[in-house]
Amino acid sequence: MSGKQTIERLQKRFGDQLTHVEPAAIDPWVEVSPSSLVEVCRYLRDAEELRLNYCNSISVVDYCDPNAKPGGKSAWEPHLEVVYHLSSIQYKTTFVVKVMLPRWKDDVQGMLPEVPSVSGVWSTADWHEREAYDLSGVWFTGHPNLERILCPEDWVGHPLRKDYEMPLEYHGIRGR
Repeated sequence: MSGKQTIERLQKRFGDQLTHVEPAAIDPWVEVSPSSLVEVCRYLRDAEELRLNYCNSISVVDYCDPNAKPGGKSAWEPHLEVVYHLSSIQYKTTFVVKVMLPRWKDDVQGMLPEVPSVSGVWSTADWHEREAYDLSGVWFTGHPNLERILCPEDWVGHPLRKDYEMPLEYHGIRGR
């Protein structure tokens, strides 16, 4: 089934739970609300004609311009996008699902935005979510073991955030 056909099926089934669609993109995608993510993902995995049964990757894109001038306007509000790349082994097809999140929960700097875990839908999501949490600072609610896997447990911050400032020193070791 083509990406465009997949989007049409999702629009019929989920309607306004899809917040944006891009059927003409190189990799067609849908954006879903965080509250609908798990339900949409289960459908993509279980629907006989789709069988998107493998989660290739979960990445986070930080739409933030740390060098923006005060009062300057950009084409978008600062936010994070969690991007899920899915595949059907059986049908040799791919599809992309996105979730838009605020950079900070309740606009409180340091409070991580939340999205439901899909590790119960695809087992590979377990490690992808842990990496996304560690490096980009997204909290995956319901994850069975959400902890850092690349940075030390006592590391402060999330290095792939665009406004991240590398510490000058870590446990007495000076950086550049």
